[in-house]
Amino acid sequence: MDDAQQIDVTLVLRRREELPKSLVEGSDTVSTEEFAERYGANPDDIDLVCRTAEDHGLTVLKTDPAARKVEIAGTLGQLRTVVDPGRLTWVQSTDPVTGKSTEHRHRDGTLQILPEWNGIVTGVFGFDDRPQARPHLHRRDAAEGDGISYSPVQLGELYDFPPQTDGTGRTIAIVELGGGFEQENLKDYFTGLGLPTRPSVTAVSVGHGQNAPDGPQGDDGEVQLDIEVAGALAPGAQQIVYFGGKDDRGFIDTVSAAVHANPPPTAVSISWGKPEEAWTPQGRREMDEVFMDAAALGVTVCAAAGDHGASDGVRDGRPHPDFPATSPHVLACGGTRLEADARTRTIDSETVWNNRDGWASGGGYSTAFARPSWQASAGSPDGVTRRRGIPDVAGDADRGTGYEVVIDGQEAVIGGTSAVAPLWAALAARLSESKNRRLGLMQPQLYAGITPGETVVGFRDITDGDIGTYQAATGWDACTGLGVPVGTELLARV
Repeated sequence: MDDAQQIDVTLVLRRREELPKSLVEGSDTVSTEEFAERYGANPDDIDLVCRTAEDHGLTVLKTDPAARKVEIAGTLGQLRTVVDPGRLTWVQSTDPVTGKSTEHRHRDGTLQILPEWNGIVTGVFGFDDRPQARPHLHRRDAAEGDGISYSPVQLGELYDFPPQTDGTGRTIAIVELGGGFEQENLKDYFTGLGLPTRPSVTAVSVGHGQNAPDGPQGDDGEVQLDIEVAGALAPGAQQIVYFGGKDDRGFIDTVSAAVHANPPPTAVSISWGKPEEAWTPQGRREMDEVFMDAAALGVTVCAAAGDHGASDGVRDGRPHPDFPATSPHVLACGGTRLEADARTRTIDSETVWNNRDGWASGGGYSTAFARPSWQASAGSPDGVTRRRGIPDVAGDADRGTGYEVVIDGQEAVIGGTSAVAPLWAALAARLSESKNRRLGLMQPQLYAGITPGETVVGFRDITDGDIGTYQAATGWDACTGLGVPVGTELLARV
């Protein structure tokens, strides 16, 4: 790559003070002001980094003390004087699951920073802009016929969401890395559901991201699925949709913008991800740091566990869990196949989602994160006991029993764990409204007092099915976690 190429990068700085265990594990929270003052970047560090960058001819585009970020820009040659990325080349790559091809910058070698930045700058993002995420949804084809489907409202009833709640006074942040929506189409959809309240939906651009509808076959399906599921299930909640880029910097910056909004949201829904090992160690680390911020601020983060079974679409015969769902500071959302009569609210059966054609709920065990203390009581039916296991929870995800939505004005039935993340974000908003407080990191409460191999109060256990490597069992398992929600019973657990 030519050194004259213009590039902007994000520098992540150290915290003024490390987050205490009480904040990281969700037993306590802090205000946005206190967080920035105690756990954000030191102003002296920001001044040093900015001054040094400008001395080398670079432009400081933005500083964010709470998120500990400094964004700088210049030519590649200028950037090499403060941050040497090693070898940068243009490459063409194809996603093995979606088949989509894209051109991007690819970095080889070791990142090296100025000696005076050592210990201050803890991460550098933006040189390598390979796509770091894909959406986790599965659209029903017209050739498959009508099949079974539900409106999100009906699923809320089947999962016994707390009555007399609609998310009023709460905010749900939706993270999107492509596509977009039109307000008129959303209005028509919510009006058609007969909701007493039409959700408020606002778009926010992060970095180079923007609300840019690209058609029903593009990323609009993901965007509008998320908005419509969350809006139908928590119509009283304000929705803010954050649009960012698909590379690691764009993904991290978008989640960070949502988490560090003032006031912070009640819940964040993320329906994008990739196999854990497809991330760099610094990328995983920094994303997890943002999720720690969320826990400290009382924000519940819900992430889809993936749509390609235990392999996550990697064709090497081994299990590969999906990130960011494997973060211990995220509520990982797996998938089921739900057969029910929505009119009578009668459930006939619910099993692990696995279509036996490569489409199935994601799940498994992290190779990057140790088992969190709160998950130890869950045991492990698969014999893996020292790693973070996902999912934590589940919901309907099979496109054969999918969600009735409207994408760019066209009726569609869509499944995938993409739909489960906003479903749980909406449930978190309604539980928060009922309890009149933030829920933050819910897992310590959800796992508290449970016994391996025993059904957990607040959940309907899913014991039939598998995702390839892992088999469903009584109690927590790596297919559907603790199970699907029984919303009113969950009030006693959170």
